[in-house]
Parts: sequence; C-alpha cells; structure tokens
Amino acid sequence: MKKVLISIVLLLSFALVTEVEAQCSICTKTAQQLGHKPAKGMNSGIIYLMIAPLAIMGFVGFRWVKSQKGE
Repeated sequence: MKKVLISIVLLLSFALVTEVEAQCSICTKTAQQLGHKPAKGMNSGIIYLMIAPLAIMGFVGFRWVKSQKGE
C-alpha cells in the first residue's frame, strides 16, 4: 500500500508541473538576448542536465534508507 501511495504522489507531481524555469540570473540574461525559441531550448537543456545528479542522490538516499531499515 505504501509503495502505491508513493507512486501516485510521484506521478501526480510530474503530471501537475506545467512549466519549470531552471535558469540562474546569468543564464536568464543570456537567454533573453538569444530570443524565445533558443531560450526554451536552453532551459530544457538545463533541466536535462539536472536529472543525472538528482537521480544519483535519490539512489544513494534510497539505499541508505533501505540499509537503515535492515538493522
């Protein structure tokens, strides 16, 4: 039951996100100079590059919690 609840919460959190702005102030200024379409591509690239570190941290956290429950 707990796994189902966690899965539902994760699915809803991904489904309800409409638009994400993942630019720092310098990237925002650069993107404004490029125009609308390249700025959207730059933002998508930043989000794409953010996925790997977050996945690694999630995996390490998951393994840590799993090992703590095993004791």
